[in-house]
Amino acid sequence: MREFDLVVVGGGPAGMAAAIAAKEQGTDSILILERDDRLGGILNQCIHNGFGLHTFKEELTGPEYAERYSDRVKELGIPYELGTMVLDISKDKEITLVSRKRGAETVKAKAVILAMGCRERPRGALGIPGFRPQGVYTAGTAQKLVNCEGVVPGREVVILGSGDIGLIMARRMTLEGAKVRAVVELMPYSSGLKRNIVQCLDDYGIPLMLSHTVVDIKGKEKLEGVYVAAVDEKNVPVPGTEEYFPCDTLLLSCGLIPENELSKTAGVKLSPVTGGPCVDESLETSIEGVFACGNVLHVHDLVDFVSEESVRAGINAAGYIKGRPSSPGTPVEVSPGFGVRYTVPSKLYCESVEDGVHIRFRVTGVFKGASITVTSGGRELFRRRGRIFVPSEMLDIVLKKELLAGVTEGIEVRIEEAAL
Repeated sequence: MREFDLVVVGGGPAGMAAAIAAKEQGTDSILILERDDRLGGILNQCIHNGFGLHTFKEELTGPEYAERYSDRVKELGIPYELGTMVLDISKDKEITLVSRKRGAETVKAKAVILAMGCRERPRGALGIPGFRPQGVYTAGTAQKLVNCEGVVPGREVVILGSGDIGLIMARRMTLEGAKVRAVVELMPYSSGLKRNIVQCLDDYGIPLMLSHTVVDIKGKEKLEGVYVAAVDEKNVPVPGTEEYFPCDTLLLSCGLIPENELSKTAGVKLSPVTGGPCVDESLETSIEGVFACGNVLHVHDLVDFVSEESVRAGINAAGYIKGRPSSPGTPVEVSPGFGVRYTVPSKLYCESVEDGVHIRFRVTGVFKGASITVTSGGRELFRRRGRIFVPSEMLDIVLKKELLAGVTEGIEVRIEEAAL
């Protein structure tokens, strides 16, 4: 059995950033496992620009951003194995994997970093009536077909869901000569970034239908069209509002789900809200020595934030390998209050915080002129006012070490609306 100090599961931006950070902290025995035939993960099919503004202070395409990290992995001599599928991770950090080159084997690690990314929510999870005709794709599948395979899936397109991939594919399909009839969104607000709404829809005259959904799919062998209806405040279709859109392609951009089947089999405690692992301030999961970062932990809006978070995971994993003791004392629970869907981390060991701790979260709706407040035991630790908070943008606050001094009760993060 091969043994390593650190095994990183996933060779996307999260896995590479974590491995690089661990290597720079002095961890030499590292192995990156990637099931694809190249490093970079989903970035390899994201040929649009807009990446790297925070990390590199310049605008890059997805492949360019991935290349910056893959080049650094190679410069540092970090071993990686491509075309390798991880089948199981035990609580003892034994990893069962299979590859064409080595067959089936088990490797042993002192620490593991989970960086498997996320997957798209398929049609089966949406409950749309109708047959299963040719022409229904997730937006990511369509993106790979167009950008990597050179295949345009259709010419008359409706997109369900206004996630960032769906918005970007509205523009991409238009540039390929297709007609995007509408982007249909169940919620009264878009789930994508504002800049993508402007650059991908407004600039091309593509309508965004908020508070609408697809209620029926027509066509048995091939997609013929879809019926779209308005929904009420409970997201129930309103009778009589149906509108028919003839189309040969329906793209689904209805959210991303952290890829945590391996985490489940390992016994990692998962959040019922994010679907990702519950972690502490060091991004360590409920299993000692197993860390998580990137979209497998919670879905990010910018890859730059994935990289920043993964660096912290790599540094903390390297510290664990060097024998740094596990977080001391009793953890303080971090819980979402009014207007907050979840928090990462979900608990803190205040004594272990060196300079400050990042708390990342998303809001439950659109809040204008509101404030983010953090309290513990009736004491306000933090307050920040914002012009607007929206669910599509992940929020990040930093609690300095001095703010956490003497905190022994639970911490609550909430939105406080402006007084009328």
